[in-house]
Amino acid sequence: MDDETKNEMAMSRRGAFALAGKLGLGAAGLATGLTGGSLAGISAARAADSSAGLPKKPYKFHFVCHVTLDQFFTPTVYGIQDACAAFGCSYQWTGSQKNVVSEMVSAMQTAIAQKSDGIAVCLVDPTAFDAATEMAAQAGIPVVAFNADVPVGSPNKRLSYVGQPLYQSGYNSALKWLKLIPKGGHVMLSIGVPGSLNTQPRLDGYIQAIKDSNSGVTYDVVNTGPDPATEISRVESYYLSHKNVNGMFGTGGSDTYACGFISNKYGLVKNGGAVAGFDLFPQTLDFIKSGDVNFTTDQQAYLQGFLPVQQMYLYKLSGGLVGPANSDTSQAYVTKDNVDAYVGKTRFEGRSDAEPT
Repeated sequence: MDDETKNEMAMSRRGAFALAGKLGLGAAGLATGLTGGSLAGISAARAADSSAGLPKKPYKFHFVCHVTLDQFFTPTVYGIQDACAAFGCSYQWTGSQKNVVSEMVSAMQTAIAQKSDGIAVCLVDPTAFDAATEMAAQAGIPVVAFNADVPVGSPNKRLSYVGQPLYQSGYNSALKWLKLIPKGGHVMLSIGVPGSLNTQPRLDGYIQAIKDSNSGVTYDVVNTGPDPATEISRVESYYLSHKNVNGMFGTGGSDTYACGFISNKYGLVKNGGAVAGFDLFPQTLDFIKSGDVNFTTDQQAYLQGFLPVQQMYLYKLSGGLVGPANSDTSQAYVTKDNVDAYVGKTRFEGRSDAEPT
C-alpha cells in the first residue's frame, strides 16, 4: 500500500469519527460498525431484549370500498378489526354499496376533512381518485390501495398496493382452466362491472391467455352487473341460449358464485364442462365440494384488511421512515382436494366472527 492510499484511509477514518462525535455515537461503537466486529451482534441482542413491543396508538383509519356490503369483504373487515386491536387504532368502513365511484371519492374527501390518520381505498377507476389522493398527500395523510390498483405509470400518489396482481392472476387462472376445455371449444367470461380495476385486469388476463394458447377456443363476455340476483339471471339467460358452452368463468366473487349456481342447476361440470373463478364465497366452496365448480382463486381477503392497517400504523409511528410496501396477497387455488381446509368456521375466511385463540 503506497503512502497516498494510507493517507486517504486515515483521513476517511478521522472524518468518520468526527461525524460520530457530532452525532453522539461512541468511538467504540462506530469502530465496531466499521469493522463488523462482534460488538455489533451484542448491541443488536441487547436492543431485542430491551424492546417492550410497539405502543398502541389511537390512530383512526378510513377504508373506502366500492361494494361495502359484499360478503367478499367480511374477512377483510375482520382483518382490519384484528390489526386495530393489536395496534390500538380504530377504523371506519365507508365508500359505496354498488360501485359508484363518485360516492367513493366523496368518502375520501370526508376522511381528509376529518383529518384521518390514513386512508385505504379500492382504486377501481384509473383516474377518478388522483385528485383526492393528491389532497390527502398534501395533508400528510398516507393513502394505501387495497383490492384494486391504478395501472402501472399512473400519477396517482398512493403509497402502496395490497392485493393480487390482478392481470397476472387472471392469466394464470385461465392457463389452469384452459386445460379443461377442448380445442376449438367455446366459453363464457363474466364481469360484474366492465372497466372496474378490481376485475377488468383479470378479464384482460383471461383473454390474453386464450389468445396465447393457440387452442382455437372462442369466448363471449357477459356483463353480469354488480347485483348478485341480476348476475344469476344473466348467467342463466346466457346458458339457456348457449347450452353447448364448454365452460363459464367469473372474474369476481359474486359472478363466480352465479356460474356455480347455474352449473349446479343444469349440470354443466358434471356433464363434462368447466366452471372456475375467484374468491371464497361460502356457496362457491359448497359448489366445489359438490363437484359443480372446478376451482376458485383465493386472494386472501383477510390480509387485504390487516396489512393496510399495519402499514399505515407504522408509517404514522415512524414519522414516514417506515414506508408502505406493495404486498402480493397470493394466488392460491381452492379445489376439491383442499376445499375442506376452507369450509370450517374460521374468522380468516369470513365464516365465523369468533376471535382467534
